[in-house]
Amino acid sequence: MSKKKKQDGANITKVKHTPAILKRRKPNRSRIGDFALYIFLFLVALLMVFPLVFAVSSALKPLDELFMFPPKLFAQNPTFDNFADLFVTMGKSWVPFSRYLFNTAFITFVGTVGHLIVASMAAFVLAKYDFPGGKTFFNIVVVALMFNGYVTAIPNYLILNKLGLIDTYWAVIIPAFASPMGLFLMKQFMDGLPMSLIEAAKIDGAKEWTVFIDIVMPNVKPAWLTMIIFSVQGLWNNKAATYIYSEEKKTLVYALQQIQSGGIARTGQAAAVTVIVMLVPIAIFIASESQILETMASSGLKD
Repeated sequence: MSKKKKQDGANITKVKHTPAILKRRKPNRSRIGDFALYIFLFLVALLMVFPLVFAVSSALKPLDELFMFPPKLFAQNPTFDNFADLFVTMGKSWVPFSRYLFNTAFITFVGTVGHLIVASMAAFVLAKYDFPGGKTFFNIVVVALMFNGYVTAIPNYLILNKLGLIDTYWAVIIPAFASPMGLFLMKQFMDGLPMSLIEAAKIDGAKEWTVFIDIVMPNVKPAWLTMIIFSVQGLWNNKAATYIYSEEKKTLVYALQQIQSGGIARTGQAAAVTVIVMLVPIAIFIASESQILETMASSGLKD
């Protein structure tokens, strides 16, 4: 009986303390501290958004306002003449503007999709399977992160030249497949995925491909969304002038930068070029941002 009474007393104690535990804890911050934090974040946000505002404002300024001193942040008489002049200039080229746009879109899309497939599949094998040389291979990938693109430009050119890929789209696309950043990012995320989840799926009869597509990839969504953003930014802004010589295969960024080098008379067009070049990467980042934040908050799976 005494043992039963002790258990009943313990249960009563737990019930009594349950409401106290369930009470919402208040953060140990004062209102002044919260206000200071918000002010700091607001200033950082202004600092981050200033280049974007300045670029858009400059693209909307007429030529006389671009050379005004002291310069003003916002356009006094906003106009789209810079964009109109830019398209007129591009229209005079013997290669249509749409061709440059297609070249860049094709390279960016194929390079990003291929990079996602290669990096995710290789990362899955490195993260979840032990095989001879696996750790050594990943160490090589980590070392490759230290090398800048300018360092690897000559070896890449020699290899692509031997393969006969110079002056083709694949001279830009194939090196993008092997970017070490994507493989490193995907592998680090997949390391945190519990192996018990994969084993349970295999016990239920799931094949390797099903496990990879339906279980692994949804749980590492923050990694491949982030990788897509970096890949699109790199390929969209790639001039590819080292590997592509034919004018009809050149990228949009290369053509736009040729207009930028046209001198003082094209200053307004150069400002419009800046906005056009940064438009696509920013749009993709904004479209993916909410998904990245949502999946970051719900992807902390551990064994």
